[in-house]
Amino acid sequence: MMATKPKLHYPNGRGRMESVRWVLAAAGVEFDEDFLETKEQLQKLQDGNHLLFQQVPMVEIDGMKLVQTRSILHYIADKHHLFGKDLKERTLIDMYVEGTLDLLELIIMHPFLKPDDQQKEVVNMAQKAIIRYFPVFEKVLRGHGQRFLVGNQLSLADIILLQTILALEEKIPNILSAFPHLQEFTVKISNIPTIKKFLEPGSKRKPPPDDIYVRTVYNVFMP
Repeated sequence: MMATKPKLHYPNGRGRMESVRWVLAAAGVEFDEDFLETKEQLQKLQDGNHLLFQQVPMVEIDGMKLVQTRSILHYIADKHHLFGKDLKERTLIDMYVEGTLDLLELIIMHPFLKPDDQQKEVVNMAQKAIIRYFPVFEKVLRGHGQRFLVGNQLSLADIILLQTILALEEKIPNILSAFPHLQEFTVKISNIPTIKKFLEPGSKRKPPPDDIYVRTVYNVFMP
């Protein structure tokens, strides 16, 4: 019998689900999506007790209904050997991921800012990336001279960092200009076959958020 594909419940856009799509794709796992477009769809999931804390992202996988983005990422990473080989590696990966997700959160919230604030926030994001986050990863890669951040193998930390770098490059194309090791990292990780496939047209990777996505999110989530 074929195992059931994971099913992702979220609007048709990046948001907090995009990291989950990235990790599933990197692991070579096919998945289905049930796009939320109306408040009624969300209500139906809530009424059916499908959402532990009444929120999405929600992923149906292995007979479970997982919520909370980080918990979902940890489950998939652990299952597909993207979470290090021991507790120390796992904790290092987790610290890197948590830091990167803090930066990614700024990108996720950006389209919902007022137009005047959006430009200012791009400057803020760039500064945070260049001053606080990228130097950390540049130093790690320079320090051990390996292709991956932790344990010399692909992990959740590499995947989330690449996702975040590419999303920032869409807004600030030269953001890595002072970080040669991260430039090299970006090229190498982008060329891992499963990830390369995800970055090609026709994959389930979502485009940058547009007005339609913003409207959909307001339709689904706003009272």
